[in-house]
This record gives sequence, C-alpha cells and structure tokens, in this order.
Amino acid sequence: MHDQPLSFRETLGWGAAGLFGFIGLWAFLSMSGVVPAQFLPAPHHVLARFIELLSAPFAGATLPQHLGSSFMRYAYGFVLAALVGVPLGLMMGWFRLLDDIVTPIFDGLRFIAPIAWVPFAALWFGTGIGGPVMIIFAGAFPPCLINAYRGARFVEPRLIEAAKMLGTPSTRVIMEVLLPAAVPSIIAGLRVSAGLGWQSLVGAELIVAAAGVGFMMVQAQGNVATSTVMVGMLAIGLVGMVIDVLLRQGEGWLRRRRGLEA
Repeated sequence: MHDQPLSFRETLGWGAAGLFGFIGLWAFLSMSGVVPAQFLPAPHHVLARFIELLSAPFAGATLPQHLGSSFMRYAYGFVLAALVGVPLGLMMGWFRLLDDIVTPIFDGLRFIAPIAWVPFAALWFGTGIGGPVMIIFAGAFPPCLINAYRGARFVEPRLIEAAKMLGTPSTRVIMEVLLPAAVPSIIAGLRVSAGLGWQSLVGAELIVAAAGVGFMMVQAQGNVATSTVMVGMLAIGLVGMVIDVLLRQGEGWLRRRRGLEA
C-alpha cells in the first residue's frame, strides 16, 4: 500500500522538523562537550563566522570572492562539458560507426573518478585555471553524453522515417528531429552533470588551486580554524542546492511546455 502524497505545507513542516532536529543535535554535541568545540563549533559560532567572512578576507579573499573564483572555474568546465558532450552524444545516437568508435574509449574513461585526474591536472597546469576546469569537465562530461545519446536513440522512429522520406540531410535530421525530441533527456543529464561538476570542483580546489572555496577550506584546516572549514562546507552546499533547484525548475518548465506532465 502506497502512502498518500504529502501536501506542500506538510512537506515543508517535516523538512523544517528534520532541519531543526539536525541543528539541535549538532548544538548538543558541541555545547555539551561530547565533541570538543575546537573540532565541532556550535551552530551560532559557525553562523557568526559565515557573516564575518562575507566582508573579512581569509586566505586572501572574502567568502563571496572565493565563491566567485570557484564559480568561474565551474562555469568553464560545465559549459565545456555540455558543448562537447551533448553534440557528441546526439551524433553517436545517429551515426552507428561513430558510436562503435567512441563507446569503447568512453566506457574505459568514464569510470575513472574525477579526483583521480588531480595528479595529471597538477602536473599539466599547476595551480592555474586549467587544472580545475579539466577535473570539472571529467565529472560533468559523462552525464551530458549519456543522456544526449539515450535521448537520440529513443526518438520516435516515425519521425526519423518521415524525415528520410522527405530527403532531409542527416545534419538537418539531427538539428530538427533528434535534438528537439531529445531535449528532455538532455536537460535531465545537465542537471546530473551540474551536481557532479560542482562536487568535482571542490575536490580539485583542495589540491590544484590558489583561490576558491576549496582552497579556503585547506588553509583553514592548516590553521585549525574549524568554523571556517564548516563555513566553506555550508557555502558549497547552499550553492549546489541553488544550482540544482534552478535546473529542476527549468526541467519542469520544459516538460510542462512539451506536455510531458500536468
């Protein structure tokens, strides 16, 4: 027997209860001394540090400046992954020969965790922007390609047959038939890709960056500034959540526009 879906108010209430329960447990562990405050600052101390870092520099920049540096790298890597992965996936779904050539290489590389590329990125690019962009690309590229490929492979065959009967060139079939039909799958892939890319960025900045939220956290860890480390974690989570919400809203709008959901 399936549970009845919760209303928006009920969902919000249960979510708030879970959040307050988590904060309450965190505060208890810190303020009771179960975990030393040096290693688990109380929530209000972390919040105060968060507000302070909005204007006070740490590791050479304020928190918004570190976030700006991180987001610039993220944008480069994510956009590059989308620009390469989506067209390549569509073409692999249309040209069987290209699929046969690329798939073995892709399957061999996509299971390598993005963080495993960090040593190469450090050797090739040092602490410049190229290293983090490469690692973000490694994390964001596979979902872009896979979902575009699946979207192209599962296009309604009658649409393709009709285009062929009209003598439409392959390039126009890809742009005017495959691409529009695969858009929902592509958007879903971009949402997954965005999350993986953001996670990959933070891992990259822990090692191969001289600015950014990950770099700030490494410097704070070296100074045993636990509250600053937790501020970085909080900022990462908030930005990732905003990115996911925006993409989810875009996906929902597109699906409603195409009549795929009520």
